[in-house]
Amino acid sequence: MEEVKKVKKPRGIAHLIPGKCIACGARCQSDCPEDAIEMNDKGEPIITAVKCIGCKRCVKICPAQALEMYFTPEEQKILDTMTDKAPEEAEVVEPGLKEYRGVWIFIEHTEGKPATVSWELLGEGAKLAKTLNVELCSVVIGENVEHLCQESFSYGASKVYLIDAPVFHHYRTETFFRGICYLVEKYKPEILLMGATGMGRDLAGAVATKLQTGLTADCTGLDIDEKGYLLQTRPAFGGNIMATIMTEKTRPQMSTVRPHVMELAKKDPSRIGAIVRESIDIREEELPTRVIEVIEDASGDQLDLAGAEIIVSGGRGMCGMENFSILQELADELGGSVGCSRAAVEAGWMPPERQVGQTGKTVRPKIYIACGISGAIQHLVGMQSSDLIIAINQDRNAPIFEVATYGIVGDVFQIVPAMTERIRELKSKKGGSPKNGSSNNGPSGKE
Repeated sequence: MEEVKKVKKPRGIAHLIPGKCIACGARCQSDCPEDAIEMNDKGEPIITAVKCIGCKRCVKICPAQALEMYFTPEEQKILDTMTDKAPEEAEVVEPGLKEYRGVWIFIEHTEGKPATVSWELLGEGAKLAKTLNVELCSVVIGENVEHLCQESFSYGASKVYLIDAPVFHHYRTETFFRGICYLVEKYKPEILLMGATGMGRDLAGAVATKLQTGLTADCTGLDIDEKGYLLQTRPAFGGNIMATIMTEKTRPQMSTVRPHVMELAKKDPSRIGAIVRESIDIREEELPTRVIEVIEDASGDQLDLAGAEIIVSGGRGMCGMENFSILQELADELGGSVGCSRAAVEAGWMPPERQVGQTGKTVRPKIYIACGISGAIQHLVGMQSSDLIIAINQDRNAPIFEVATYGIVGDVFQIVPAMTERIRELKSKKGGSPKNGSSNNGPSGKE
C-alpha cells in the first residue's frame, strides 16, 4: 500500500507593497527573527527572500499594512486546494473559548475622576470590536460613580457593567480584582484592556493570576489577526526589538496600554447605552487593608511630561548636563517642557522623570523636538505618535530621521540657540514692539 504524503501548507515570502511604507522606524526589521530585512536610505524594508521563513511577523507589525505575503502560482494552487478540501480548518479555536465574546475596557478613576487613558482605550477597543463584530463594553467599579457610565457611552461603549458600593470608594487591589473577576467569570469577555498606570498594572496582574490567563504589559499596538486572536505588540529586550504576543488557549486576552499611546476617542454626549448593575458581597471587616487617608503628591516639581503639548528632548549628543540649559531656553520660549532619552538619564545629566521611551514616559505632544537623539527603538516607541517631530542630529543616517516630520542635519549647539533667537524675534514682532522700531526689518521668507 502506497503511503500518501501530507502536503505542507505554503508559508510564502514577505513582500513590500510599493508606495505604502511610511518609514515608521524599522519595526519590521526589529521583529524579524531571521534577520531577513534590511532598510534602504528611504527607511523602506528590503527583504532577502532566501532568509524569509514566512512567519508573517513583519506583516502583522507593520502599522501601514505595507507588507503582504507573496505566493508563487504553484503555492497558490496548493493553498486553493487545501481551502477547498478542508474549510473546517479555517477557524482554529480552543474548546470552551467560543463562549467568550466582547471587548471590555476597565474605567480607571480616583474618587470618581476618570483617567484619560480609559477613554483612549475605548477608542482603540471600538476598532477591535468592529473587526470582531462584537460589543464594546466598559467596567465601572466604585462608589457614586454612575456618572462614568454616561461618559463611557459618550466615548463609544454600548454597555457598562457597574458595581457601585461603599466598599469600593477607595482603590484596593483586593476589592477591585474580586469585582472584576466576578464580572468576567459571569459574562465572559474575550478581551479585557486596562491602562498601564500604577493602578492598572497592579490590578491587571492580580486579575490575570486569578483567572489564570495571559497578560501582555505596556502594549504599543493592538490588532486582530485572521483567526480572531488579539495581536499584542510591545517592545522587548530593553526596547531593542518589537514583540507581537498572542494568548491562544485562555480567556480573556488581557493587555495594559500606556497613556497617550492610543488616540483619544471622539466624545459624543448624545450616545446612550445599557447599564448592567451588579453587586458582590465584600465585607469591610474581612479585608486585610484599610485606607486611612489619601495624601496627594505635593512635590515641588509638578512636571507632567506626558501631558505636555510641546517637548524639547536631548540625548547623548548634548554631551553634558550643563548643555541642557539651551534646551530649557527653547522650551521656555515655546511654552513647553524638557525631556530626554535613556542615555541622558544613565549619564546622570537628567532625572528619570524626564525620560521619554519604553522605560520612561510615553508622550503624544503636538510638537516634539529631538536634539542629539539617535533614535533607538526604545526611544521611538515613546514619542513616535507625536503630531509633528523635528529631529536635529549631526548623523544624517540616524534612525530618528526615519520618523521625523522635519530633519535638520547639523550641530545642535548652533541650531537650537538660533531657533530660540528666531522665536524671540517673531514673538517680539507679534507683540508690536520690535527692538528696531519697525515691523518690516526682521528676516523675511517662510517661517
